[in-house]
Amino acid sequence: MMHMADALISPAVGVTMWAAAAGVGAYSIKKVQDNLDEKKIPLMGVMGAFVFAAQMINFAIPATGSSGHLGGGMLLAILLGPYAGYLTLGAILTIQALFFADGGLLALGSNIFNLGFYTCFIAYPLIYKLIIRKGYSVRRLFTGAVLSAVIGLQLGSLSVVLQTVFSGKAELPFDTFLMLMQPIHLAIGIVEGLVTFAVVSYIWRERPEIIEKAAAGKKLGVVSIKKVILIIAVITLITAGILSGFASTHPDGLEWSIFKASGKEGFEAQGGIYQVLAAIQEKTAIFPDYSVKKQDGHGATTAKQGSGQLNQKPETETGVPGLLGGIMILLLAGLMGFVIYFIKKIKMTNKNL
Repeated sequence: MMHMADALISPAVGVTMWAAAAGVGAYSIKKVQDNLDEKKIPLMGVMGAFVFAAQMINFAIPATGSSGHLGGGMLLAILLGPYAGYLTLGAILTIQALFFADGGLLALGSNIFNLGFYTCFIAYPLIYKLIIRKGYSVRRLFTGAVLSAVIGLQLGSLSVVLQTVFSGKAELPFDTFLMLMQPIHLAIGIVEGLVTFAVVSYIWRERPEIIEKAAAGKKLGVVSIKKVILIIAVITLITAGILSGFASTHPDGLEWSIFKASGKEGFEAQGGIYQVLAAIQEKTAIFPDYSVKKQDGHGATTAKQGSGQLNQKPETETGVPGLLGGIMILLLAGLMGFVIYFIKKIKMTNKNL
């Protein structure tokens, strides 16, 4: 869902979106220090691993021949706060692009912005928090989770369309592409909202302080979250190692929309920067399309989405890539949180001297 390939955008748009995503990331690092404590670091790691695992499970959209999967930005924002949520999602998408060829390296800034900015900084504060401002209840959590997930995904899919237009992709006419992208991602957004509500409502029943303190921008403090982390970790292992093998093989909403709008399953990326980035991704992607890397008789690896080839399905499915990917996300998100927390402690120490 909305993991754009490099061939969909021009270098100018790609670099611009890299700058935008990095700018929001830098601002998030600065702001997250205000409410980051030691307990939120493992929560960032385990939630990042869970979202990564959940994104591997494509669910079929009835009567369309398309599929969708969890974006995760709204879920991360609700549980971690918008700043830590955005950074965690950025870590997930970076791992996906580098090691799984899920989305291009040039398009990585676009993917982080499209999936993270609109959910964490628009839908979360302006929709979700507005709905639950009068207090928490199952009904408000349901309404807030579903509505904010749908709106965040609609804004993200619109952003994808605009980025292809600004990139001069004549094969994807604005009106046709838009009329395909918005409805299919409306259906995906509803499912994502339901999944988000299911996870959030469970955690709210177990440890309401996690959600309430994240919304208030406060530290977790003395709240014990060991049970929640353990349960999410177990669910993540089951999702990545077992359930991912039952994912739909239909093209996702973006791939489906591209084919319907252009009649093509993929675009060729021409030019030096595309070739350089494709070569880098060829080296780093140890599990292209979440499968064991295979080579043809000439030693060439199978085509990957980041290089511009869309609708490519892995020949070999295995739970190993999912489990290893979850571990990568767990370590990266946890390390990122630890570094931010460590820098904060140094600043506080120097301030008190």
